[in-house]
Amino acid sequence: MRASFVFSEVFTGLRRNVTMTIAMIITTAVSLGMLGGGLLIVRTIDKMSAAYLADVEVSIFLDQDVSANDKDCSQDPCRGLLQSVQNNPAVQTVVFENRDQAFARFQKIFQDNPILLQSARPEALPASLQIKLHDPSRSAVINQEYGQRPGVDRIEDQQQFLNRFFGLLGAVRDATFVVALIQALAALLLISNTVQISAFTRRKEVGIMRLVGATRWYTQLPFLLEAVMTGIVGWVFAVGGLLVIKYTFLDKILSVAAGIIPRIDVLDIVVTSPWLLLTSLVISATTGYLTLRMYVRH
Repeated sequence: MRASFVFSEVFTGLRRNVTMTIAMIITTAVSLGMLGGGLLIVRTIDKMSAAYLADVEVSIFLDQDVSANDKDCSQDPCRGLLQSVQNNPAVQTVVFENRDQAFARFQKIFQDNPILLQSARPEALPASLQIKLHDPSRSAVINQEYGQRPGVDRIEDQQQFLNRFFGLLGAVRDATFVVALIQALAALLLISNTVQISAFTRRKEVGIMRLVGATRWYTQLPFLLEAVMTGIVGWVFAVGGLLVIKYTFLDKILSVAAGIIPRIDVLDIVVTSPWLLLTSLVISATTGYLTLRMYVRH
């Protein structure tokens, strides 16, 4: 089998059906790009889970009177509340944080977000008791026991917030995968149609080759390679598109949420891209092969 002949046939087929080839590349690129976006969201959720879930706390925020007048929690009701929490068997550790300490922590967390730092004031951050439980899933007990105590303004459970936030990211991920699936189906149809048309336009050449002894595999290989090459080109455009979106769109959005949502790095796209390539090769090669077996008789 002469490789030069096979590849010349591949480029000839792509050139003859240039409009369908371009459409197939674009559809494949969009499908892989959406799939890559979903995989990047999964990586983001994994990063956040590793960073936050191990340090999940329940925060008892104290009212304005306690926050302003009792900076070391040495007076009631803050002192009695702190002692009660310390003696609670469900509590692993508890730390009192006054208003100044809360503002210092806020500045450290959002040091890369000057917009938030400029708009924040220490008076807006109340004193609190930062509670870490032996079992974070039992955080509702804290709210039930201390929610109505004197000096308590509100209780916030980070576990509930993270569950809601991860649920939102999961919904975005699922929607992305659905769009990717729809685009993948469109790509399958385009690949199948392109292979059929390419084989039909060269049916005489293929017939002559079979008469002179060429095997079926030899005559069908160029059509299969056409589908694979368009899949590879689509993958290149998909990865390039993800990089462009990262630098022109995602970095600006995630900079606003600095300290909350981890940034998407180039390494994340690099790690994701082999899976996109494998998906592209499997889809294009499988679709091309099945189309040839089902519709092309030469």
